[in-house]
Amino acid sequence: MLKKFFMNTLSSFAGAWIALALFGIVCVLVFFGVLAKLGVSESESVNVSKGSVLSISLEGSIEERETPVDINYITLMQGEISRPQTLSNLVAAIGEAKVNKNISAIYLNCKGVSASPATLNALRSALVDFRKSGKKVIAYGGSYMMGDYYIASAADSVFLNPAGIVGLQGLGGTNFYFKDLLDKLGVNVQVVKVGTYKSAVEPYILNEMSAPARAQLDTLYGNMWMEIRKNIASTRKKLSAADIDSLVNDFIFIESAEKDLKAGLVDRIVYERCVDSIVGDIVGKSKKDLNFVSPSALLSQTSNLDAYGAKNQIAVLYACGDIVDGGGNGTINYQRLVPQIIELADNDKVKGMVLRVNSPGGAVFGSDQIGEALDYFQSKGKPLAVSMGDYAASGGYWISCCADRIFADPLTITGSIGIFGLIPDFKGLADKLGVSPQHVATNPDADFPSFFAPMNEKQNAALQRNVERGYDKFVARVARGRKMPESKVRAIGEGRVWDAVKAKEIGLVDELGSLADATEWVAGKAGVEGSYSAASYPNLEPGLWDIIPELGGMRLQEALQKAFKGEYDDLMIRFVSGVLRQKPLQARMPYINVGFSESVALQ
Repeated sequence: MLKKFFMNTLSSFAGAWIALALFGIVCVLVFFGVLAKLGVSESESVNVSKGSVLSISLEGSIEERETPVDINYITLMQGEISRPQTLSNLVAAIGEAKVNKNISAIYLNCKGVSASPATLNALRSALVDFRKSGKKVIAYGGSYMMGDYYIASAADSVFLNPAGIVGLQGLGGTNFYFKDLLDKLGVNVQVVKVGTYKSAVEPYILNEMSAPARAQLDTLYGNMWMEIRKNIASTRKKLSAADIDSLVNDFIFIESAEKDLKAGLVDRIVYERCVDSIVGDIVGKSKKDLNFVSPSALLSQTSNLDAYGAKNQIAVLYACGDIVDGGGNGTINYQRLVPQIIELADNDKVKGMVLRVNSPGGAVFGSDQIGEALDYFQSKGKPLAVSMGDYAASGGYWISCCADRIFADPLTITGSIGIFGLIPDFKGLADKLGVSPQHVATNPDADFPSFFAPMNEKQNAALQRNVERGYDKFVARVARGRKMPESKVRAIGEGRVWDAVKAKEIGLVDELGSLADATEWVAGKAGVEGSYSAASYPNLEPGLWDIIPELGGMRLQEALQKAFKGEYDDLMIRFVSGVLRQKPLQARMPYINVGFSESVALQ
């Protein structure tokens, strides 16, 4: 019996290892087979002929820029091998379409885009600029939600499905407060902060929004909505800003397509099957001769020089996500960003830099390290500009404020000059669970913060002093960078967030403009205007998993069929696809944290 057990066990192990080996072999063969069999890049396989139309699908999220592709076996199992769209690529493609003689129009297929107001505004502004070329923008939507419609409103023609709606509602949001829930759980969140408007801590200690927090959101939403309705009215000639407010207030957004047409929100009601013929008429092509080109295909046609080797280089350094003391993709890790800044400062080919900031803040320590590295960059005599994205607030403003010039989108959220600290106390929860923590220490504060005992007055006062020191340093940095008295910084600080239009009025921002505007300014300041190359950092070197989405946006099944070029049968394709969809066995050490973490954050 024991022998049989061992034989079965060994055979199971052998089977698992054989399956894993086959998985790896098939993966390698398929990936390299796909690359070899396709043999051509998208730039060679896609023909951007005269009269082509740039087709942009407004669907899903829009990220700031490309990030390395994580190995995602669930995605492979579903047959999806595409990347999210990025603002940088979309804006670049629209800019290329403006000057490309073979592109006659842009077609927006609106399917439910998800992005923050500043990202949407940057994309919309690029379309408005494209129209200056005399070429047309056509938008179609089965229905339009706020984000879709805001972008589509920049088009020459806006088409709506007969069964669709225009979801124009105004701006608003819901914040959840859960002090009662924490009380029921027995969790007490102890807060120290500086700033009347520093409301990020409120949900932990209150059951409803404070008056200052509500006042700042009322102002923020109101100012942003004024900008949005003004922009819509500027391109929807039948509507004024006041008309848009009346429409939003007078009828619910789920009114009929006919009412949307009558109100002037759209130009025509058509089914999607008719759109190709309409686009064809606009560009002078028959429906069957229409050539739609994707943004990635169009960009692959451009003859870009090696910007990283250019003699006159303007670095565009992206700082996107929460500022953390360590972290991966999607965060601003000072341990990675600081060496990059130092390297660019010491690179003689780099004549200046634009820091693209899209961050709501984060750790004080990391913000301080990044700020000091930027000071070093400027000490080399190189101009530094900041281009603000959706957010550049709190820690995001800390790293921005000393730039030579600050550019922001009109819908950027910035400011929030303030600091807070959170120390949770789980003693009540431990009592409810029947857990009794026992402390042993050589000194009274050796285990501070313990998380299972409330802070005493001495500890609370020490933490408050620490936060206030951080706030004083923040204020001093802003005062130095913005060349204003500390008293004024404190007056507009207090943790208050501002829309960029107001931020410009009070001196926190220099110009309302795009990333391209910031890059041009740096080039001019560096004396290389007209003879520079813009290089994006961190420089993302594509790996094998990054190459796959570049093969034409095909699904796994389609890629395999094209790779085998007819030398296959359906059984072969199903077999290879099945192997690739297996969940691979992995053995990983769990994450173990041994050390201390900073509790103070800029949020």
